[in-house]
Amino acid sequence: MATASMASSTKTLTSPSREEFSDRLLKGSAKKSYAPAVDIDWESPVVPDRFFLPPRVVSLYGTPMWADMTREQQIELSRQEFINLLSAGVWFENILNQALLRGLMHADITSSSTHYSLTELGDETRHMVMFGRTISAVDGKAFQPSRFQRMIINALPLMFQKSVLWIAALVGEEIFDALQRQILDDPELQPIVRRIMRIHVTEEARHIQFARDGARRDVPTMRRRNRFLLASVHGAGGPFYRYLFTNRAVYRRAGLDGREARRQARANPYFHETTRAGFAPLAAFLDEIGLMNWISRRMWKRTNFL
Repeated sequence: MATASMASSTKTLTSPSREEFSDRLLKGSAKKSYAPAVDIDWESPVVPDRFFLPPRVVSLYGTPMWADMTREQQIELSRQEFINLLSAGVWFENILNQALLRGLMHADITSSSTHYSLTELGDETRHMVMFGRTISAVDGKAFQPSRFQRMIINALPLMFQKSVLWIAALVGEEIFDALQRQILDDPELQPIVRRIMRIHVTEEARHIQFARDGARRDVPTMRRRNRFLLASVHGAGGPFYRYLFTNRAVYRRAGLDGREARRQARANPYFHETTRAGFAPLAAFLDEIGLMNWISRRMWKRTNFL
């Protein structure tokens, strides 16, 4: 009886292999995936007097500048910040796809993990199209990275291999995912916003599971020095996200003083609540696998993500 109980307990505690885990995700993809070209009503017009992001997650919410704005100006700022998020989403998907493709050159094409990587590539490509069409549908203009930023974007996939790829994917996806979950069920938002957020959150949940599983398996086998470097370098995500979320170009398009708007946003306690909520799930995971050291913690804290 005791032996049977121990065997049962051991079986319960045994985690699935990478192949078994990938098979599970492949089955989930087969059951629940979307084709934005047909699953979104692209002809539906923008609804007047509705926000594109919940006011509480707009960077200037609660500031003196926000109080001085008309509702129309507040909605316009939410539209520009929404467009900025989608534009950045396209950059992230681009980087991830390049890194995945490079990794597949050295992978077993018959394995389930390779097949899921290819499935994820398809998902991300459709997301890029969805984001681009959404920007057009809300009568927006995408925010483009500068020439220097494009050089960095094109160089990053060369460095994203194995554990680095999984952590980079999580830094690029989890913060957006947490923010999207605050958005998708808000009935006061534009219908197209809720629809694309629902699609993206559903499919991105599998991508995050895949990256987390890869990190859990790979990080313990890393050399101590490499693990310290990885635990330090992801902290650069804090300054990058602060720059992205308080981009002066966004404020200027909304008719505001870009420098003053950025200053107020970066000092805004409501905005700090949003960024901390966005980073919280990833911070907990990085702590769990031993990849949150004093260097990265300080960088995330200084930019108000912790």
